[in-house]
Amino acid sequence: MAEGDNISTFSVDGGQDTVGLPRIVMVTEGSDTSASSASSTSSTEDNWADLIKSSEIPPEYWHIQKLVKYMKAGNQTATMVALSCLKDHDLTIEVNQRAIQEIGGLELLVNLLETRDLCCILGGLAVLKDITPNIEIRKKVTDLGAIPLLVGLLSDPARDVQILAAETIANLGRIRKSRKFCRKFGGIPKLIDLLDIKERYLVTPREELNHDELQFLDIARAGAKALWSMSSSQRNREAMRKYGMIPLIARMLKTIHLDVAIPAVGLLQMCANETSFQLAIQTEKMVNDLIKHLANEDKDLKTYCSLAIYKCASDSITRDMIREAGGLELLVEAAQDGTNRANKPLMAAVTGALWKCANSDASVKKLDQLGAVPILVKLLDDENDGVLTNVAGALAECAKYPPNRDKIRSAGGIPMLIHHLNNTHKPLLENVPLVLMECAKEQNCMTEIDELDGVRLIWSLLKNDSKKVQTNAALALSPCVQNAADSGEMVRSFVGALELTVDLLDSDDHNVLSAICAAIATIAKDHENLAVISDHGVVGKLSKLVSTTDDHLRANLGVAIAYCCDWAQNRQEFGKRGAITPLVNYMTSRDPSVHRATALALYHLSFYSINCVTMHAAGVVHFLLETIGSKDPILQEASAGCLCNIRKLALATEKIKLKQ
Repeated sequence: MAEGDNISTFSVDGGQDTVGLPRIVMVTEGSDTSASSASSTSSTEDNWADLIKSSEIPPEYWHIQKLVKYMKAGNQTATMVALSCLKDHDLTIEVNQRAIQEIGGLELLVNLLETRDLCCILGGLAVLKDITPNIEIRKKVTDLGAIPLLVGLLSDPARDVQILAAETIANLGRIRKSRKFCRKFGGIPKLIDLLDIKERYLVTPREELNHDELQFLDIARAGAKALWSMSSSQRNREAMRKYGMIPLIARMLKTIHLDVAIPAVGLLQMCANETSFQLAIQTEKMVNDLIKHLANEDKDLKTYCSLAIYKCASDSITRDMIREAGGLELLVEAAQDGTNRANKPLMAAVTGALWKCANSDASVKKLDQLGAVPILVKLLDDENDGVLTNVAGALAECAKYPPNRDKIRSAGGIPMLIHHLNNTHKPLLENVPLVLMECAKEQNCMTEIDELDGVRLIWSLLKNDSKKVQTNAALALSPCVQNAADSGEMVRSFVGALELTVDLLDSDDHNVLSAICAAIATIAKDHENLAVISDHGVVGKLSKLVSTTDDHLRANLGVAIAYCCDWAQNRQEFGKRGAITPLVNYMTSRDPSVHRATALALYHLSFYSINCVTMHAAGVVHFLLETIGSKDPILQEASAGCLCNIRKLALATEKIKLKQ
């Protein structure tokens, strides 16, 4: 057998193979944890036991084991012949992989990587590339010390060796230990070097490239696959940025080759978890290339482009770039395409991208022109929680634009949204109340929410153990209570609802407290409800919160105190509990909404004479004289009213002194 024949046996063909691409959608560093690995291993063992019981082991099993024995016992020529024969078998089948593993073939294959014979190295790599998609074999090969050897082979002058080594690393990189070892032994910069390819190769059709140029293209593809696999680790992503991967991946995105574009975009969307990469996508003008690939018919590529957009669209400049590049049209088209409904990762990515892009007025107006709201409402019947969460998030953003609230109702969205309040998926329960909160500001929508018992279901979410769910449910209650036909009676009809609301004032989360204060301010406008929450100790709980330095909480707390003053001895009680002086200190805040809420609270408290004395002693007059000139009519009126009450008390005191 001639040496040239041996090399060609294990050479890498045109790079069209995308088997083993990591199907990463939203993966954290612990994506291949010991728990999931253990369950997978257990499942594999069960399948193997079933195979032995149910039928005879196929003859290929014994044939492969004989070949491994020849490799162990024979000379270099015998090893090469055995490797060639081994490649003739389908090594992606678990039985064949087992045959190699159980006779000690993995140790032999790893040892071949240390030889100086090019043919043996190529043969060993070709086999390892095919069998390492198996999780058990991945772990075993990593434990045998394959990663340092593979990293070393990335610098080999033979291009076929570089390609096979990178593709094997891509398979091994799906477990945490391999990712750590690759970083530790200097694999990241070597893999990044593989991406350094001339742009001409990326934009020229394959049929117009010669053999050497095709190999350079395949090296870049394999390097991107390996880095994609490695990018599940946050430390690896930081190392990639440090070693200068950003400009190289920006160049790779210009490719017209699908098999290169998929790992390149997959790598980019994983790295987009980091703020530095999100900024780079914007500054390196990668958005246009992402939108170009988003238009591709390939579902995987479309998914990864959507995920990259989802992760980057939190930035307003990036959102504008996406909109101007025509990204919204493609996302809406993908969401509307019925053939995509079965592809849940794609639908979750597309709806997630729409959600984040909708976080700006210009994007919402564009989505309106594209008829996005009815399309999103139709997706509320999806069975996937991830899709539903993103759809609800997108609708919540769109519903901030008043005309869209009636569109949601007309499309039949209210009943489906209320139905999802019974779901147990917490991210979904965070978003659905936000849609209903916006819809409740429109009277027809509020009527439908009330008829479908939506307010009770929203209120029940206050019992949820998620702080975010509690916060958003409480925020939704304010417009629901404010706009319901007979809100006072409706609230009292919910058994235990008011007590539950007051009890949440003991929460240690400032967002929950702020939202609950806003809800209490609305509830307290009904005199009978105010009496009930007063009996549940709302004054004492609100008084405990006045020492906060959180301006968002201060704003809603001030309004809650203002409206809770109008029952029995509540304003006197606030004074006795020392709430006045801290409230006066709120006037030093730079937030106008805090000034407005504080002035309102002080105005309502000032109807009790001793409170006026406390306010005056705390130096409130100086602040009120400033805010009385405000352009905000509520702040102006409350400031004037409070000053008026303080002045009345001063005049009354002066008259008494004169009489005496």
